[in-house]
Amino acid sequence: MVKQKTIKTEISLTGVGLHTGKEVKMTFKPAPVNNGFTFVRVDLEGHPIIEADANYVVNTQRGTNLEKLGVKIQTPEHVLAALVGCDLDNVIIELNASELPIMDGSSKYFVEALEKADVEEQNANRNVYVVKEVISFTDEASGSEILVMPSDHYTVTTMVDFGTKILGTQNATLKNISDFKTEIASSRTFSFLHELESLLNNGLIKGGDLNNAIVYVDKEISETTMENLKVAFGKETINVKPNGILDNLTLHYPNEAARHKLLDVIGDLALIGTKIQGKIIANKPGHFVNTQFAKKMAKMIKIEQRNYVPVYDLNQEPLMDIHKIMAVLPHRPPFLLIDRIIEMSDNHVVGMKNVTMNENFFVGHFPDAPVMPGVLIVEAMAQTGGILVLSTVPDPENYLTYFMKIDNVKFKYKVLPGDTLIFKCDLITPIRRGICHMQANAYANGRLVAEAELMAQIARKQQ
Repeated sequence: MVKQKTIKTEISLTGVGLHTGKEVKMTFKPAPVNNGFTFVRVDLEGHPIIEADANYVVNTQRGTNLEKLGVKIQTPEHVLAALVGCDLDNVIIELNASELPIMDGSSKYFVEALEKADVEEQNANRNVYVVKEVISFTDEASGSEILVMPSDHYTVTTMVDFGTKILGTQNATLKNISDFKTEIASSRTFSFLHELESLLNNGLIKGGDLNNAIVYVDKEISETTMENLKVAFGKETINVKPNGILDNLTLHYPNEAARHKLLDVIGDLALIGTKIQGKIIANKPGHFVNTQFAKKMAKMIKIEQRNYVPVYDLNQEPLMDIHKIMAVLPHRPPFLLIDRIIEMSDNHVVGMKNVTMNENFFVGHFPDAPVMPGVLIVEAMAQTGGILVLSTVPDPENYLTYFMKIDNVKFKYKVLPGDTLIFKCDLITPIRRGICHMQANAYANGRLVAEAELMAQIARKQQ
């Protein structure tokens, strides 16, 4: 299993937003396990947080735009691509404006900053969604299509065709994410002259200049347009190069447009929130089709994870039987609600309980239609997690465990006499000062029956 990664130290960059023209300071900060990529608007009261989540995409005009509870994040795709390209999992991005800095129109400067911050491996396994069948999304209006198929690792191929002679048809492929820095990161955003005129006339690309966008000249430039461009970009002269782009920059690659579209695909698909093991193929990609595909993937993954039931061999000798459990936990019958510990690591634990008709609680809940109380299922999950946190001290018999918080509790199916309950608890954050914050799931009869986010603390017994 690959471990999750963050950065060791914080690092800041300053630039301007492409469309707003406003100067913005952006700071990358280390983040705890399972945090993912989160944006923090430090210029707003309360420093609101916006997760890099496809469900927060509100529009994709000239970039991907997120909004949560009225708080906006504009054009995050180049930064997200850099985070994925640097093989990171958890990073906080602080901003003092809504739009991220455009820099040179690529991910190059973000990658360089993240490399200076250095990478740190974290004490939690990376969650990777392994693609098992072809999944696709097609935008009928534009003919754009993006799909993913099974593969032994993450690869991306983009094919672009804008129907113009000046750009033609281009393809680009990233065979391994480790090649992102050298093959993709420096590929800059681009626009066609006819789009540029419209953007300028509508007061957009205020932060644009000839150094952060490739402009393909797909029409004759009138004298009026030429003068407008000189004013907009603050240049005394503007010319068209023989290869059909405006001057003042040189293409990094003949297929730089296709490579930048690949960069955008990686950044937009970061909004899925889970690493993907599969081969991505995007035909005429754009932010709309990218983010719609990301929403579809995120929904599918959430459903699969919710319905996923881990399988354990209950005939094998347990890691801890009832006697070893009682040597660790302070609970005793009738409030000892786990019978076995099946497995345990530094960040997870799996327990088991056989539910019989002889349980004390069935006397009154309910005698004629016995159902295990949901609160006792939560208590059993907490006791399973208690084994994990008590394993961090040398003398667990001298400690008691107490609830601190219970969140997001859901009961999905009844637990009846004769059921075998499996409890799986995974740490959300590392155990610190005897505090255990975990995601707990309970399974029976091949399905998830209950889930909760629990926080508990161990405290030494009073002598």
